Amino acid sequence: MSMQLSRRDFGLSVGGALLGSTMLRPVPAAAQTGLDRELTAYLDAQYEAELAMDPMELTAQGRKDQYDQLTDGSEAAELKRLEWRRRSVAEMKRRFDPARLSDDARVSFDMWALELERAEEAYRWRGHGYTFARGGYHTRLPNFMINQHRVDTPADMEAYIRRVSQIGPALDVQLERAKAAAATGVRMPRFSYEQSAQEVTRLTAGAPFDAGPDSALFADGKAKIAGLKLSQAESERLTRALAEAMTSGMKPAYERLAAWLAADVANTTPDARGAGALPDGAAFYEAMLRLQTTTSMTAEQIHELGLAEVKRIRGEMEALKARIGFTGALEEFFVFMRTDDRFYVSDDDAGRARYLKIADDYLAGMYAALPRYFARIPKTPLVVKRVESFREEPGGAAHYYSGAPDGSRPGIFYVHLADVRATPIYEIEGTCYHEGWPGHHMQIMLAQEMTGTPKFRGQYGYGAYIEGWGLYVEQLAKEAGFYTDPYSDFGRLGREIWRAIRLVVDTGIHAKGWSEEQALEFYSANSPQPMGKIRSEIRRYFVNPGQATSYKVGMVRILELREMAKRELGPRFDLKAFHETVLGAGSLPLNVLEARVGRWIASAKAA
Repeated sequence: MSMQLSRRDFGLSVGGALLGSTMLRPVPAAAQTGLDRELTAYLDAQYEAELAMDPMELTAQGRKDQYDQLTDGSEAAELKRLEWRRRSVAEMKRRFDPARLSDDARVSFDMWALELERAEEAYRWRGHGYTFARGGYHTRLPNFMINQHRVDTPADMEAYIRRVSQIGPALDVQLERAKAAAATGVRMPRFSYEQSAQEVTRLTAGAPFDAGPDSALFADGKAKIAGLKLSQAESERLTRALAEAMTSGMKPAYERLAAWLAADVANTTPDARGAGALPDGAAFYEAMLRLQTTTSMTAEQIHELGLAEVKRIRGEMEALKARIGFTGALEEFFVFMRTDDRFYVSDDDAGRARYLKIADDYLAGMYAALPRYFARIPKTPLVVKRVESFREEPGGAAHYYSGAPDGSRPGIFYVHLADVRATPIYEIEGTCYHEGWPGHHMQIMLAQEMTGTPKFRGQYGYGAYIEGWGLYVEQLAKEAGFYTDPYSDFGRLGREIWRAIRLVVDTGIHAKGWSEEQALEFYSANSPQPMGKIRSEIRRYFVNPGQATSYKVGMVRILELREMAKRELGPRFDLKAFHETVLGAGSLPLNVLEARVGRWIASAKAA
């Protein structure tokens, strides 16, 4: 099965003295040498070769090359891409002496070489992923068509239909990989079989499959056809062709998947088990931790960090609870936050519209403040949307889809609103800053807008950096004077302790053999989140080992680097310059980020 990775997966004063200080610019890249330019040209050509093997990534970047093709998800194609990368890195090492490169060019050299190491490790564990778990191929493919495939011309719509006709064969490839993995003892938990079966049912309900309302994909295709303003006859022809592609090829493949899910679920255990129960599970989990955190931290070290952070944040929660005036125990305050109606929108269209409006307002307020803390703001717009019905789940985590680098497609901040009692109002503010401004949307789109570096640097992503930044800016917003509502501030602490809990629970599940109930008990005892959201989160950890640890590990490292810079530079420390240093080179492995910040500090001292 294809392994889904996180690659594309510290005290602050903002008073007048700091903001008025002399600007220390981030360390500039040394003037490019001829060898630097040769390396950039080589890596750009190599990245184009990589993109040529990934039509869906081309589309995600706003390009229309191979617009009628889906990416080959077979194991043979995976090996082909790995062998290509082996050749690419070997040729780079033959042609370029890293000792003769500038600092920034050396970063590019090291990152390209590192990607081979990561690809080798992912390929080694290719049979351990859960293809049809949350966010799997069965929902990813239609979601891609709806949100990534732009239709501006009739030819684009013809390409859309050809792609839809390939969904069935692509799904069959993944089904065979899932069957092969199951034969070795690699099966997702029983609850994931049940959830995936429900998603398949939703995806194949409605027109053109039956007489019900239009299915999500059919509705999207029809809307895109209507947007072309063609003749009635041509619109009807395209609509019939789309319906044929969905009913003749796509639906039978989903039916085959549904049949396998229904049959194979009997081979699972009633109780969910972590990665440790898989063949070579302990080694697999440690590999996932390395890939997800870009560190060498062990499961035990991550577990202990989580326990320490939970204890610290609980202390801050106790202090805020006292300021609010709640006299009961912290656990009682959690129950109050979970159950009081004031913290939830109404369970109807008006309530959900209100939730989205609150999010828009928070984002607008933050956007206006960005120039005080950041030297650059990306041009790509951001929109807030409810998750499409076929993949929406009660208590599902909000998430972000990047926009096109040319600004032609906005970034999307998605929220699950199937169960409004799992999405409390007091969490909206922190979620907006994490997913939107100045979190994922700002960081990812600034990376995509970079110039003067190899193109892959603006497109690759490392979960610990990306999610660490998202969690860092939740705290930055507090330091900048946001979260004026004390309950929203408690929601911020709830979100931070949630990420600390993840360190404990993820390692508990996969390295210590915790059951779902053990994980729920620890989580609910330390978080005000609604139980529906907690259960959804726990199940997310079961099916994506290690990913949840990247957030807090990344945040802690960024805060440590900021504290180091403040300590070394004293009154010359400048927040904008620090942020530009962190954001200005694209997503980086944490050790590469640490080296970059170190060079900035040295340059600032020498100025």
